[in-house]
Amino acid sequence: MPDTSTTAAVPPLPLPLPPLAAQAERLIELGVHEIAGLSADALRAFAAEADADSGSDDGALLVVHPDRAPASALAPLLRRDDKPGFVVVDMPDVDDFAPYDIELPDAPLYVVTGLDRGDRMANWSPEEALPALLKEDRTPLLLTEGIHWVIQQPAALERNRCFMTIGSRLRKANGSLDARTPAIWISNGTGRDGRERRNAPKVGWCWWGNRHTWLGFGSGTGRLHRT
Repeated sequence: MPDTSTTAAVPPLPLPLPPLAAQAERLIELGVHEIAGLSADALRAFAAEADADSGSDDGALLVVHPDRAPASALAPLLRRDDKPGFVVVDMPDVDDFAPYDIELPDAPLYVVTGLDRGDRMANWSPEEALPALLKEDRTPLLLTEGIHWVIQQPAALERNRCFMTIGSRLRKANGSLDARTPAIWISNGTGRDGRERRNAPKVGWCWWGNRHTWLGFGSGTGRLHRT
């Protein structure tokens, strides 16, 4: 069993993220502002102000609130080897996965700071990883936040180095939590994915109690927005 009693140093990002202003331009280029019902100018203005607030933090990620830009709309904007991202066919309810014990900023745009892919927790289950992240005062990423990360930094997904987004959970009608947990990884083009999707970014799920040697746990240090 993984040792969840110790706190390991957070490893560096695969690469520094672009400045928030550049991230805003990327979202505008992809039409995310239109999905969210925002003007391009509003997105640029927020990014400029947030850049000033966050300083030189190269782990700062510009995010659109999931109520404005759901996972189903964002996943096809992912790219790897010129192949678009996709959601697995057995996750038609992907947009019903909501923040779990996480209070999001009450704003259409916000910033997630201190991103980490959680490689040190590879081969941990979500059930084991969540309390360890909370003990480190880290907050697990939502699925939409993870997608935003890979949109801005495709290198965040590597073969055998992908991540789960356990900040998003699905609550069933009876009040219990669905055992599926969202993750983002790279398709092998097998099964229902189809050969044409080999190497494409993939939004899928894993079981809450299962371990995977190639999946870490995406997390950050906090979420910021301007009042």
